[in-house]
Amino acid sequence: MIIHVYPNAKTLAQAAATLLAAQITGKPGSVLGLATGSSPVATYQELIRLFQEKAVDFSQATTFNLDEYVSLPISHPCSYHAFMQVQLFDHVNFKASNLPDGNAKDLNRECRRYDAAIQRAGGIDLQLLGIGRNGHIGFNEPADSFSAGTQIVNLTDSTIQANKRFFPSEREVPRQAISMGIGTIMSARKIMLLATGEDKAEAVRGMVKGNVTPRLPASILHFHHRVTLLLDEGAASKI
Repeated sequence: MIIHVYPNAKTLAQAAATLLAAQITGKPGSVLGLATGSSPVATYQELIRLFQEKAVDFSQATTFNLDEYVSLPISHPCSYHAFMQVQLFDHVNFKASNLPDGNAKDLNRECRRYDAAIQRAGGIDLQLLGIGRNGHIGFNEPADSFSAGTQIVNLTDSTIQANKRFFPSEREVPRQAISMGIGTIMSARKIMLLATGEDKAEAVRGMVKGNVTPRLPASILHFHHRVTLLLDEGAASKI
């Protein structure tokens, strides 16, 4: 792992956006894997700024998001479809943007369709990740084994607690999601993980210094050949 530590979340976001823009500049038709949650928001704001300043053009690039809640309408403001539109897609010019359909009639078939769509696009060139407090990546929660392809996951209580701030009440947080599996994530050519804040420090320590175990899904990144971690001082405080 290549580890970069920044003094604060703002400088981290600037660095992350610069790396994403460099990927597009070097390969305009890149396929990007994108994440949701609070970690990438500042990075997306920086990408929008770069686009508005004409420093980067996304018109040949395609995106695939990591995950989406199950049974939450895409019009719901807490859906990841809505999140991505508000935080990024409404402001830049990607050629195509893809998210899994959490309202599909056959969710298992939708999982297979999503992986096939990634393969048809040529695979993901650069996958952007965050990390959960329990070490999850995407919505791949601690488990007894690493997952393979895109799958339906049951969200753990810690993830529900972390996400309830986005919903009017805890009972409205969905209990399931469609998520790229560990195998899908690991098939990306490059991976970039962002972590900010002391509340992520324990998970980061386990990822960097602990054993590779499905009980801390992010630890699998040790087996990827091109991983870059971008941390602020709080997230890096225990490594």
